[in-house]
This record gives sequence, C-alpha cells and structure tokens, in this order.
Amino acid sequence: MDRSPWLTLNLADVELPDGRHLDHYLIRQRPVALATTVNEAGEALLLWRHRFITDSWGWELAAGVVEHGEAIEAAAAREMVEETGWRPGPLKHLLTVEPSNGLADGRHHVYWSTTAEYVGHPEDDFESERREWVPLASVPALVERGEIRSANAVAALLMLHHMHGSGTEEA
Repeated sequence: MDRSPWLTLNLADVELPDGRHLDHYLIRQRPVALATTVNEAGEALLLWRHRFITDSWGWELAAGVVEHGEAIEAAAAREMVEETGWRPGPLKHLLTVEPSNGLADGRHHVYWSTTAEYVGHPEDDFESERREWVPLASVPALVERGEIRSANAVAALLMLHHMHGSGTEEA
C-alpha cells in the first residue's frame, strides 16, 4: 500500500477463528537494535530526548533500524556509538520485544554491556538533548512519573533494574 525505507503499510484480509473476515491495517517494519551499558555504579547510559509524535520527553536507550545485511548485535553497538559517543564492551542479548504486535511486526532487540569506552562527541547528537548515566535504582520511579515511556526502554530498564537489584548479571 505505502512504503518507506523504514516501514510498509499494508491492508490485510484477516480471517478470525470463528470464520468471520475483517480488514486490518498492519505495519511491516525492519528490526530495531538497542544498546546500553550498565557501569560499576549501577547506572545505565541513556538519552534524554523529545518525541514529536507524542510531544513528550523521556529517557531512552540508543536505538535504530538494522541495516540490510547487518548483524543485529553490530547494529546495536553502532547505534550506541553514533547516539552517545560511547563504544560498548562485549554485548549480551537482554531481550527481544514486539512493542505493538497488534499493529506492527517490528521486533526490538535489546543488548547491554558492563563496560564502555568514551570515543568522542556523538555523531548523531541532534537525536537527544543530553546523554547521562542514570541510576538503575531510580528506574521504577522514572517509569511511574512517565519519564521512561517507550515500551522497549521500560521493559529493558525494569529487567536490568531487577537483575542489578538481585545481584544477577546473566541475561
């Protein structure tokens, strides 16, 4: 129906379990890769950014679409460098979420590391107002106050908070 480099909008004829049919719009999306680092102080590297669609500000992880032929883990590391100026150490897969699976087939793959090296000012600094190390201990309150809004960031940061609070680092 409509196509861009990031998504395709389709209209599908859906047959329900009872045999009825309905038209349903769906969005086909390329995979998204996200990354953060949790340092020894229990802080996660996050971006404070504005989302014009919802006209809201919030903390997010570095993220972007996976380029054709690119490994998902490599895309996560690339996005973190481009958006934060920090190169993550060895990445571990944390989780994969489908933030809007009633409307879109997009999968968001979240990675994290325990080390990062500052390599310079972020190439894509226009994507966020600032980049900060945010204590994982503050994540539940930030979610409650609406300062972490995106589904992928909420899921990832609450999971990292749980892992850090329980002393577990296995993803």
